[in-house]
Formats: sequence, C-alpha cells, structure tokens
Amino acid sequence: MSSSSSFRKSSCLSRRFSGSRSLAKTAALATVSPTVNQSEISSSSSSSSQPTPLAEAEAEAEEEGQSWSTMLPELLGEIMERVEASEDRWPQRQNVVTCACVCKKWREAMREIVRASSPGSGKITFPSCLKQPGPSDFPNHCIIKRCKKNSTFYLFLSLTPSFTDKGKFLLAARRYRHGVHIEYIISLDADDLSQSSNAYVGKLSSDFLGTNFTIYDSQPPHSGAKPSSSRTSRRFASKRISPQVPAGNFEVGKVSYKFNLLKSRGPRRMVCSVKCALPEERAYKHLDDSKAKIAEGAAPGLAILKNKAPRWHEHLQCWCLNFHGRVTVASVKNFQLAATVDPSQPGGKGDEEKVLLQFGKVGDDTFTMDYRSPLSPYLAFAICLTSFGTKLACE
Repeated sequence: MSSSSSFRKSSCLSRRFSGSRSLAKTAALATVSPTVNQSEISSSSSSSSQPTPLAEAEAEAEEEGQSWSTMLPELLGEIMERVEASEDRWPQRQNVVTCACVCKKWREAMREIVRASSPGSGKITFPSCLKQPGPSDFPNHCIIKRCKKNSTFYLFLSLTPSFTDKGKFLLAARRYRHGVHIEYIISLDADDLSQSSNAYVGKLSSDFLGTNFTIYDSQPPHSGAKPSSSRTSRRFASKRISPQVPAGNFEVGKVSYKFNLLKSRGPRRMVCSVKCALPEERAYKHLDDSKAKIAEGAAPGLAILKNKAPRWHEHLQCWCLNFHGRVTVASVKNFQLAATVDPSQPGGKGDEEKVLLQFGKVGDDTFTMDYRSPLSPYLAFAICLTSFGTKLACE
C-alpha cells in the first residue's frame, strides 16, 4: 500500500517519461507481496539493517517525483515547448492540457508557451481559446448537432473529413422561451445549461419576430467594458451569488435579418456587426513589452459581415452557392458571410470575396460550420444559432 500511495503522488509526466523502470519493479513486487505474511515482513525488517526491495522502489519513486519539482525552469520550459510543438492536433493535443493540469506553476508556464508559440494560428487548447480569433490562412471545420427533443445544439471541432464523426466537443446551447423572446444559453458543459452555472460563457437573445439578435458574453471583451443595462442581459434576478461570477452580460455583437415584405423568392439576407479581438501578431507587432500589455486591454475592432448573394441556377431551378463540398442539403438556413469591414486587415477594409463563416446542412440534424479570423468559435457558433427557427416577414 505504501508503494502505490507514493506513486500516486508523482506527477503524470514523471510517470510518462521516467517511471517505466519503477513501475516494472513495483509490479514484480506486487506479485510477490500478497504471499508474504505481515508478521514476517515486520520481523524481517527489524532483524535486518539492509533496506528491503519495496523500500528501494519507494525511495526511487520519491526521487523521481522530486526531480520534476526541482528541475531548472529553462529545462522544464524546453520540454513543454517540445510537447506543444509535437501535439498540434486533437486528440493528441490533450497532452498539452495534461501538462497544464499538474499545478498552478505548470499551468501558467504552458499558457504562456501556447500563446507565444502559435499567435494567430487559431489552435484550440484551453477554454479561453474559444473566444480568440480563428486561423487566418484556412478555416477551422466544425460540426453542429441539433437535438429537437430538448432544443439543444452541440458544437464539435471536426477531427476527420467525415460528417458523422462528432470530433471534440467545444460548446453547447439550449433554446429557451421567455415570454415573446427567445434566448440561447451557451455553455462549456453539455449537461449544465443555465446562466447560474460556472460553465456559462454567454447567450443569444432575439426579438419577437426572430429577425434581430444580440450576442452577449459573460466576460468583458476588454478592460473598462460595462455590462448591458437591459433587464434581459442580467444573469441573476437576485443578488450576486459569488464575487467570481459576473452578474451581467456584455454585448459583443448583433445579427439582423432583412424583411422580405414582398415575399419574393430568394434566400435570407443578413447583416452582422461583431466585436472581434485582433490577432496578437498583428496587434502587438510594433509594440514593446510595456505598450503590448496596455494594448491587451484595448477595445476590440468592429467587423461588419454580410451574406454572399447566391445565383439562380436555371437547370436546377434553385439558388446556389459554392460551399466546396461542405454542404450537401439545400436549406434556407445555409449561408456564407464575408466582411465589408474587417479590423484585422490593413485599413480595416474587408475582402467581400473571402468567406469568413459558412454554415450549411448535411443531414436532418447535422450542420457544418467553418470559420476563420477575425471570428472566434464562440461568435461563429452564436451567429449560426440565429439561423434556426422561423423568421417572420423574412421568408
């Protein structure tokens, strides 16, 4: 029992890198120790001054555990950098998260390494990455699963090209009706979808017609940001439950669907204005350390997105957009968004031919979501949620 408890104290990386020899020795002892009487062990240890093999294994395990805690920060940082560089995709990237879970010191060190090694890459490692811009060179491919029974939506990061592969879970949202308004509560926990939860990250609120939506964030998007003063933006009806839990929500975007009063044939028309965090390599490129820290708290830029107009296909008798094989089922929900104003680009002018977010149907309750910078996974997911539900006077 003493041997197993000592091994439980050693870190996960200690077992991974240098614990194989001790584990083998302990396993050999474990096969022998059940046949030995406890009194014989006591008499043997008292009559002999030589350490027992079990004590040697325990001492070796303690020494290995201390070797990681006393390792030079430079050497430990180099090992962490190699782990971060080699495990660049999920599910292998869970080893990076494992390193950060060892202790507070390791967590801070790994967060700095991830931040410095891949600025603007759009890699998803920690929950905070869900509110950082996606990659700029290529889109991140995601899958949204809908459960009509409980009005719940699940966002997964695609790990394979298959639409049936769920991938890695990122976010979940549930639709609630409050009077004439509809709200989507977005959470990090698929089983805990409430505003009072610690997993709550934000929400999406709509008007009566379902044509105007407001996106809220549970955390301030920048220093000095003030929560919305509207009653619907409050997280709790009573006093704050905990000082660590913000009592309000912060507005970070709006989505509007244009009216179709003449009931003409055609897809929906939408406009989005979202506050996007600037990619770090562009925002801090010409700043020194002191100015960069100040810039981290600066207000994010405002991006204006509009859906790309589809063309009418005479042969198919339908409106068409090129989704490059990522959408297979025709639906009024399908859309592609391009930026007319993009704060991440020089001059702030967006490329209207470059698709920043596309959403489309591939099954009865399966949809694809592909996003790129300056949108974050959270903002992209919230925008896609607006496509669900009936849009009065828009169709």
